[in-house]
Amino acid sequence: MNKLQTPFRARRNLTLSLASAAVAPFTIWTRHASAATQVVVRTPGGVFDDIKRETVYDPFKKETGIEVVPVAATIAKLMAMMKSGQNELDVIDTGDNALLELERLNYMQPIPYNDFKYTNPNDIDAAVRRKFQVGSFIYAMVMAYNTKAVKPGSEPKSWADFWDVNKIPGRRTLADMASGSVGLEYALLADGVPMDKLYPIDIDRALKVMSRIRSQIPKFWDTGALSSTMLTNGEVVMGSLWSTRVHAAMAEGAPLGISWNQNALLVQSYGIPAGTKNVEAARKYIDYASSPEVQSRWLTKYKAIPVNVKSYGAASKDLMDPSTGTPWTKSKGFMLDIEWWANNRTKVSDAWSKWIVAK
Repeated sequence: MNKLQTPFRARRNLTLSLASAAVAPFTIWTRHASAATQVVVRTPGGVFDDIKRETVYDPFKKETGIEVVPVAATIAKLMAMMKSGQNELDVIDTGDNALLELERLNYMQPIPYNDFKYTNPNDIDAAVRRKFQVGSFIYAMVMAYNTKAVKPGSEPKSWADFWDVNKIPGRRTLADMASGSVGLEYALLADGVPMDKLYPIDIDRALKVMSRIRSQIPKFWDTGALSSTMLTNGEVVMGSLWSTRVHAAMAEGAPLGISWNQNALLVQSYGIPAGTKNVEAARKYIDYASSPEVQSRWLTKYKAIPVNVKSYGAASKDLMDPSTGTPWTKSKGFMLDIEWWANNRTKVSDAWSKWIVAK
């Protein structure tokens, strides 16, 4: 498994993760030093921390004297800690949908934007600047294709193209519910629904549209590793994939390409748990990590889209629309509505379970 997948595991079945929280062990780390000299941050771990240690954690300690202690934890463990009253975290770094779930259970506190010193909050993309969380970086669900199977000039330019098996023959793949959500939005886009009219999602209509290409989907993927493997080895010619996963595979030589049109914007975010005794250090860390200098430094290496608009100039050219000077997620995409998904995930899951086994 490519470790660049790790920041997005929080998007896997949140309903199941949260339901299992009551039995999950909550002791993941014990603070040994003075709270004033440390900030404990939940992270995805792996290469994510390797890059961030060099570009964010160590420079932050040099700047403030505060050591960043990264701790890997599942959503279930986070929930167990909150319920037990034994939370040791100062900052949670995870998917925006997971933080929304925690916020709705009153486990998060507002982000103190007014106290920011390193970052002008107005420079943070308004779409990811929320009361109880603030974006860390942006990525997307995109149409990806195998460049050996899809000839130059015939690449998919819309989800309507993705659904057109006569125009672009071959098998496809889409996300399974176990990945956290399914591509209902893409089905509706293929059926002619405008990007600004997707929500509230017509679940029945979306599943009927999915039925049109059901026979062309050998497997719905549940992990980013599976999605890129299927596309790289030619098992499928096209698929919906996380942009970070595609770029990671391309960096290893995979014959893949991306169509950014009608992409779904996804967000990794910071949040501060309610009741933490180290709010000042948490605020300083989020403030520092959101600054244009730091965003430019670490996201140049991580190859994701900054949330600070002043850092766009440092973003990889692959992520930017040259005609607008803004990320593809802004010029050609739409914001995934995490509020709608939080309200309807169980309903979608039930409908999906029936649809997926239907003949």
